[in-house]
Amino acid sequence: MYVTAHGGAGSPPEEPADRQRALADAVASAATADTPLAAVCLAVRPLELDPDFNAGVGGAVQSDGVVRTEAGVMADEGTAGAAAGLTGVAHATDVARLVATETPHLLVAGDPARELAAAHGVDTGVTLLTDATDGRFEAADPPPLASDAHLDWVREHFSGTDTVGAVATDGDRLAAATSTAGRWFALAGRVGDVPQLGAGFFADDRGGASATGEGEAIARFGLARRAVELLDTFSPREAANEAIAEFKRETGGRAGVLVLDHEGRVGREHNTAAMQTARTDD
Repeated sequence: MYVTAHGGAGSPPEEPADRQRALADAVASAATADTPLAAVCLAVRPLELDPDFNAGVGGAVQSDGVVRTEAGVMADEGTAGAAAGLTGVAHATDVARLVATETPHLLVAGDPARELAAAHGVDTGVTLLTDATDGRFEAADPPPLASDAHLDWVREHFSGTDTVGAVATDGDRLAAATSTAGRWFALAGRVGDVPQLGAGFFADDRGGASATGEGEAIARFGLARRAVELLDTFSPREAANEAIAEFKRETGGRAGVLVLDHEGRVGREHNTAAMQTARTDD
């Protein structure tokens, strides 16, 4: 199994060596999976528990002080699922996989998605806030919810771009996954690009992609799908470069994208200060 993963596109991390080891360990453990879909979920799972990444535990906090997770998965034959607005759920990717394999739907959100997860053995009682993230939220001192002052506060404080994701292939089948806690100080209930098929994740018979960055811009542009479409013309490396160039020209936003084809060739590009990646042959 060939697996590649990213830890999000954004500011330079405080502990890049620790994050790089975590990414390397994640792809190494995922390489033993039976299928690419299982592999991308295995690659993302430890990152969802690592506060050094913005997915699950230690993830970004919304404007009501709550961490809400979201994820999307897709295999090249069209199997796809996503989940959003999950409270107390670190492994949002596992919930997205449940949606893909156990329901006729593409996206399930909020409490019903949480109940689906609990019914299938996904832990829904995880404390996602850490001392650091709770302290950051308290220091920002948001005004009361449902007020004009609160909306002004959101516009002023809304920030961040980090996400985690993976793409894997066994030389035949291929799958992609993306998981996040969103962006800091988003309006409570905000859903980003990650669970939107073609925006935060995409896979088909050409390859797969996981996107990371400013979610609203990524969703408007359809970054993951565009990166895969460009495999019709370019190598994965060139497709990633061209996708980010087009994204920048059209939206002016900041993002990164990880692309993999069925031959195991990787493309990775970003227009942020940093984007760490790892792959099974590193």
